[in-house]
Amino acid sequence: MIRTTRPAAAAIRSLDPIAFRPLLGALTALGIALAAQAGWAQDASPAAADTAKTSAEATDQKIITSHGYSYFGELDYPADYDHFDFANPDAPKGGEIVLGASGTFDSMNPYSRKGRAGALTTLQYDSLIESTEDSVGQYYGILAESLEYPEDKSWVIFHIRPEATFWDGTPVTADDVVYSHKLFITQGLPSYAAAVGEMVTGAEALDEHTVKFTFNTELTKRSRIETVGATPVFKKAWFEEDPEKRRLDEPRMEVAVGSGPYKLDSYEVNRRIVYKLRDDYWGRDIPFNKGRHNYGTIRVEYFSDQTASFEAFKAGEYTFRVESDPKLWATSYDFPRIQQGTVKKEEIADGSPPNPTGFVFNLAKPQLKDKRVREAIALAFNFEWSNESLRYGLYSPRSSFVEGTPIEAKGLPEGAELEFLKSLGDAVPEDLYSTDVWTMHQSNPEELISRSTRRQAGALLQEAGWTVGDDGLARNEAGETLKLHMIIPSNIEASVESMHETYVQNLRAIGVDASYEKVDPSQYTLRQRERDYDMIYSSRYGAFLSTGGGLSQMYGSREAEFSLFNPAGLASPLVDAIIKASFEASSQAETDVALMALDRALRYEFFIVPDGYIADYWVAYYDMYEHPETIPPYDLGYLSLWWVNPDKEKALKEAGVLK
Repeated sequence: MIRTTRPAAAAIRSLDPIAFRPLLGALTALGIALAAQAGWAQDASPAAADTAKTSAEATDQKIITSHGYSYFGELDYPADYDHFDFANPDAPKGGEIVLGASGTFDSMNPYSRKGRAGALTTLQYDSLIESTEDSVGQYYGILAESLEYPEDKSWVIFHIRPEATFWDGTPVTADDVVYSHKLFITQGLPSYAAAVGEMVTGAEALDEHTVKFTFNTELTKRSRIETVGATPVFKKAWFEEDPEKRRLDEPRMEVAVGSGPYKLDSYEVNRRIVYKLRDDYWGRDIPFNKGRHNYGTIRVEYFSDQTASFEAFKAGEYTFRVESDPKLWATSYDFPRIQQGTVKKEEIADGSPPNPTGFVFNLAKPQLKDKRVREAIALAFNFEWSNESLRYGLYSPRSSFVEGTPIEAKGLPEGAELEFLKSLGDAVPEDLYSTDVWTMHQSNPEELISRSTRRQAGALLQEAGWTVGDDGLARNEAGETLKLHMIIPSNIEASVESMHETYVQNLRAIGVDASYEKVDPSQYTLRQRERDYDMIYSSRYGAFLSTGGGLSQMYGSREAEFSLFNPAGLASPLVDAIIKASFEASSQAETDVALMALDRALRYEFFIVPDGYIADYWVAYYDMYEHPETIPPYDLGYLSLWWVNPDKEKALKEAGVLK
């Protein structure tokens, strides 16, 4: 299974890389979700103090000039860094990694709401700056060799590397950067366009290699520089040659010209996509990229469903798999090539907070507006039974949006968190102060649903105006049943489908008129985007360890009606107030306090029934891949940091294991 790179996606295990990943990947590349994946407090490094120089300006503000950016000015790597500590600069280049995907695709444009984009299309584009896999909220230059900005972050100037070129050999210019920014504002995802269009008041090319962005000073300083800096850069002239057909908001098979390390080589719709490493990639030897982009070829093979995909992996039709199905991991990785040592199996620690995956309520549905109804529905989900019976006990329970981190809310609010909440005034409901933070209930793993659970759920439904009749279904005063319809894609993992089956069974046991429907992946994508569901199993929401625009995109009210990254349509004045206050935090410690309160508030609003998480990466691969001795904490990095051992690859081919 394909898993995207970079910290913002590192904690996300998707059911299907094609159905769930493209738009998330696009959002990540745009810098919206990146800020939501920064980490807890870190000490400023001495190197950071040495790297940023300041000079006086007429306004008496200091102008900070640096090789990278973080909100509080902390950079772990100095200006003269040669490569990142986790990367192997001596990794050989060449060989091939072949990945498996299930589903279909009908577009090679990952930035449109329409269509189903092919996997990994974003590999073809560079950005001015990018985050690193071993740090939190730190960005270093790719296209940009340096940047400068005032203390109030009212503007930023990026200095583009003169050697940066698109794959047609033409230089990357400031005009291309400005054009790409405006393209996302006019044709990009509505949630991005609305937020960034208001945030950025000006984008101008000062000369061929210098671009300046000016910001709306009435809005938060958070997420300004990293958002514009992490936007992918396209060639302006390519779009202008045919502006009607070459749009960012329309699906197309033609690929926009980029400057990234890989370029599309070939594709067969719904069968495969092949990317080739550019021999003339301009950025091969810059510090950010040393030890990266080691495969000569990245190939994606498509299969109809998960069963066909796994059988193809066993047969050697693809060579690297990140497993997310616990049944397969527990019972099926004993095939001959594992026993022979031809295929290696590893569990690698994942340092990212678990993604808040689970059953998401569509809060726009009238029958789900009462939290008591949602709580009753949640009681019918037996995590312990599902984990033991369907997932072989390999999942861990989750209640928090930042499970296992120092900012996870616990018990009653106290200390600095309590003071922070009080500072928000009437935005905070009184019962938030007197009620322990919400935690997932514990169920009996020996039975699907107990009598006590039925009684508890029934009492909540009764309080909310739903009475269970002689036919076993709950009805309101109008005689309407409490309907709950879920959809799943036809290529979903078998264990997840089984989880839906048993959940529906339990829901009907408490009186809910529940059902689920399996639909074709393309129809699923459309219905998902249109929120044509009562509840959906989703990984759209992201964990957060720092604040920024990504929080508003996922959890804010302003974009709630249309944001693809807020499948519940959550619109909470409490959450909005906390996010807004977090933007004004003047230190990482204050930020952490605000985010702890945010975790508490999101759990209070209760719009997800958590289904647990896998604590480690589960990977299996043909024994020709190698990785750095130290895997960075926030990304497995198999696409960007691993490499092929040419001797091992040759041996596998000579033995007839691989073609």
